[in-house]
Amino acid sequence: MAQASTIKGGKIRILLGDSASPEVFTAPCGMTQRGLTLTKALNDVVIPDCIDPDKVSWLGRDAASLSMSISGQGVLASESIEAWLDAGESIDSVSAKVEIEFPATTYTYTGKMHVESLEIGANNGERATITISMQSDGEMVRTSV
Repeated sequence: MAQASTIKGGKIRILLGDSASPEVFTAPCGMTQRGLTLTKALNDVVIPDCIDPDKVSWLGRDAASLSMSISGQGVLASESIEAWLDAGESIDSVSAKVEIEFPATTYTYTGKMHVESLEIGANNGERATITISMQSDGEMVRTSV
């Protein structure tokens, strides 16, 4: 049995676009934890038994839509607070990328996202923190190189 090939947390990056042409993506500084969730909405349909209609039916499920959410938290870095605040205050979705870098392949999701929530916290005597949550706005296109 071969051991699994794994990566460290820094190989998963959240990047925001600068809206320039051509657009440049950078990873805001300070994130120490990142997460990506891909969600598939399903529609249920009851599939009856044709021979015994009184038999308890099984549910079939059809895919209805896909959605992606990104979460992150870390220290509140002065180098990135303006980018996060601009994205959070924007009425429009912002360009975003998520990169998952393995030694042989990097998977990238690119698309538009809304900053759903942005929380800044602080305890006396400790570093200020930031927690963000983003939701996809349309298709997030996956590529790999």
